[in-house]
Amino acid sequence: MIGAEEISVRIGSADSVKLARKALGGEAEAWVVGGAVRAAALEREIEDLDIAITAGEDTAARALARELGGHAFPLSEGFGTWRVVDSEHTPVADVTRLRGDSIDADLASRDFTVGAIAVPIDGGPALDPQGGLEDLERGLLRVVSGRTFADDPLRLLRAARLGAELGLQLDPESLRLAHAEAGRAGEPAGERQFAELRRLVAGPDPLRGLELLDELEITAEVLPELGELRGVEQNPNHHLDVHGHTIEVLRQWLEVERDLDRFAGEHAAAAREMLDEPLADGLSRGDALRFGAIVHDSGKPQTRQQRGDFVTFIGHDRIGAKVVGAMTRRFRTSSVLRRHLQGLTVHHLRLGFMVHERPLDGRRIHDYLRATEPVSADVTLLTVADRLAARGEGPVASEEMISAHLELAREMLGAALDWRRTGPPRPLLGGDELIAELGVEPGPKIGELLADLEAAQYAGEVSSREQALGLVRELAASAAG
Repeated sequence: MIGAEEISVRIGSADSVKLARKALGGEAEAWVVGGAVRAAALEREIEDLDIAITAGEDTAARALARELGGHAFPLSEGFGTWRVVDSEHTPVADVTRLRGDSIDADLASRDFTVGAIAVPIDGGPALDPQGGLEDLERGLLRVVSGRTFADDPLRLLRAARLGAELGLQLDPESLRLAHAEAGRAGEPAGERQFAELRRLVAGPDPLRGLELLDELEITAEVLPELGELRGVEQNPNHHLDVHGHTIEVLRQWLEVERDLDRFAGEHAAAAREMLDEPLADGLSRGDALRFGAIVHDSGKPQTRQQRGDFVTFIGHDRIGAKVVGAMTRRFRTSSVLRRHLQGLTVHHLRLGFMVHERPLDGRRIHDYLRATEPVSADVTLLTVADRLAARGEGPVASEEMISAHLELAREMLGAALDWRRTGPPRPLLGGDELIAELGVEPGPKIGELLADLEAAQYAGEVSSREQALGLVRELAASAAG
């Protein structure tokens, strides 16, 4: 880690800071605070800025937006915060009026010492009245005040996120204060909670983030869907309870994520491109898959049954989708993310049931792709992590079955990625043509015939209009007979 003078140099060399200096023009005192200062101290890339300013935060934000060719808008009336985004709507800076009558008073009101460091935007050594740089050096996350968590219980979640993000451990007094307020962790608005959870799960060490939720004793408050999995024992195919298995699925997914060449083979590059695509709510498809790993078995506590010596969870995929729906509504996520996570949950068993059917014909592949779209490729990858995480003594957990599943998943991933790229086959016949050719009334039967024809086209059973007509006449006659 570098010293206060070097931190100032790194801050001053950032393009965003240079633009901010130009925009502010020295009309008000301003400081770079928070994450950008931590990034500079740790010699990491400086991304978006937090700027504290004595006055005129709205004017400063608009001026910076003009320099960027972007846009500025109020983010928090209470703290006088304005957000600046660039022309692609990527956040560049938050500009906030000082809390208190000086920068020292502002820093004393912040949550953790590692965020209570400031660098004058026009240059000068870092200001660190709370000892944040020393704490950063020692790997400690320490509260600025004994009321840090009492004043805003969202800071409990932020402690887990920052601890995982920066590799920090809470000091004993901060941990004691956190435990005293742990029961309030679920009080902040759902969207505020999700903003922290999103960064925790998408961050560099989500496993450590989940561990910290446990250490802070807030899992039951902010992510009860995960906490309720503890102690739910499984059948012999699993060596862990549902909670342990869920954590192991996430661990295995992170390994798959790091080594797509190994698990996706020739489809690795296309899979990586897909996972990097923005999905919704600030998450990529890959980030959402991490969430999917965490929630995919959330229906098991409600569906567990003991049948002799064997445990079953019949219907946990469907119940899990309902649990995920309730969770995402609590967090006020977008409907896009809700449907995506529900799709991962409800379809995560489907490929495993098909392993014994190998080799699959074209129609079975088509059935899978149609049933699981638009998450076909995503859920196929999730099943890889799910299968690798089941290391019990049952038949499904045998090395032979695991190998067969991974091979099928690689094949299906290729088909799913092709389907995403090209879509279903172009229809050889339309609904109006079927009605005219068969002399029937419009209705559900026409839809069934079109679906059967699409499956036949995908499987290569028909390739011309004449063949398609022959097939649907045969199907219609068979149904009538």
